Amino acid sequence: MKKISILLLLSGLVFGCASLKKRVHKSIDKSLDSSFFNNQFTGFLVVDPISRDTLYDYNSDKYFTPASNTKIFTLYTALKTLPKKAPALNYIHHNDTLYFEGTGDPSFLHHYLKDSTAYTFLKNSDNLAFCYPNFQDTPMGPGWSWDDLSWYYSPERSAFPIFGNTVMIHDTPTYSVSPNYFTDSVVQIQNAWNREKNRNVFYFDKTARDSLEIPFKTDKKTVGSILEESLVKPINIVLKMPEGEKKTLYGIDMDSLYVRLMHESDNFIAEQLLIMASGILTDTLNSENARNYILENNLKGIPQEPRWVDGSGLSRYNLFTPQSMVYVLNQLYRELPEERLLMIFPTGGVSGTLKSWYSGNQEPYIFAKSGSLSNNYCLSGYLRTKKGKLLLFSFMNNHFRHSSSEVKEQMQAIFETLRDRY
Repeated sequence: MKKISILLLLSGLVFGCASLKKRVHKSIDKSLDSSFFNNQFTGFLVVDPISRDTLYDYNSDKYFTPASNTKIFTLYTALKTLPKKAPALNYIHHNDTLYFEGTGDPSFLHHYLKDSTAYTFLKNSDNLAFCYPNFQDTPMGPGWSWDDLSWYYSPERSAFPIFGNTVMIHDTPTYSVSPNYFTDSVVQIQNAWNREKNRNVFYFDKTARDSLEIPFKTDKKTVGSILEESLVKPINIVLKMPEGEKKTLYGIDMDSLYVRLMHESDNFIAEQLLIMASGILTDTLNSENARNYILENNLKGIPQEPRWVDGSGLSRYNLFTPQSMVYVLNQLYRELPEERLLMIFPTGGVSGTLKSWYSGNQEPYIFAKSGSLSNNYCLSGYLRTKKGKLLLFSFMNNHFRHSSSEVKEQMQAIFETLRDRY
């Protein structure tokens, strides 16, 4: 009799779980089959990483424009290839001269990152020779929109970034330009563009705004001149490093870069991370080296090979599937302590690009990376249910004509169903 009771209890639990799963499916199906989603392209995948069960699957093997969801792949690449401290620069002492070259580290005199390791090292050194040619990539990524070139979110890529490769102009409380090198290059008038297309002439209308951040064009002469002015010492630009073993100076803690990458969706840091990874893997700085390496080695089992052309997701050439996103999320979940992993990702209702969304008016339950381009919005990451389960998900929306806020509202309702019922 006791065995029969236990069997009946287990049977009831299994039936109840199956029934619950069916009800959740039916609820999500109803949302995705509604008129709201009819005239756009949507993919959605939810997986339990412990049981390995697929809880929901909708177009998960189809390719989508991921926007900044691309940064999840960039994060994984950086975590697999880069040390705990950023390689700030490579150097060799030869005779009485310090020869140095960039590694792609984005932190040197960055407007928001507070690390002075490399600056102090160079400031305290004499007879500086800057070697520039190890950068074998393009300043702009493939498929980047040409009319983004004068906006803060589209700085150029380079071997030795300085001030985040942007000019910061403030008119509060007094007028200032950083770096000072560009003070005479700022014209205080209203203009359709923030910068001339092919030269470092900037436009700032202080009647319209009190601050502006504008990418500058990078080249060896400009970077060398900014270095000279910042360090207050001459810099000799050379074509090659002398023979000998290079030493590496390590600087900023990498997790601080990862948090800014994901929380602020920092395109510049994303691009520079792949360049830094390339420098670790090869003797040249080219982001394609890093992308190819990680796909051929650490992500050989990925369900659908992506078209992956940049680190940030600015390019519409990128193509990823929800299955591939969840595959990398699962790799991160298995390879990082949960506390560190969720700290790196923005938290719904709390931090970063998700601060105004997915709070649910309860305990935080969404830890994810958003991706936005016009007519596209994607969100991939981790969802904590009321029962404490951590689920992996990728929700990708392309080609909609609604506002992105309306799309997020629809997504939030589906996330809350998952949170409450699993």
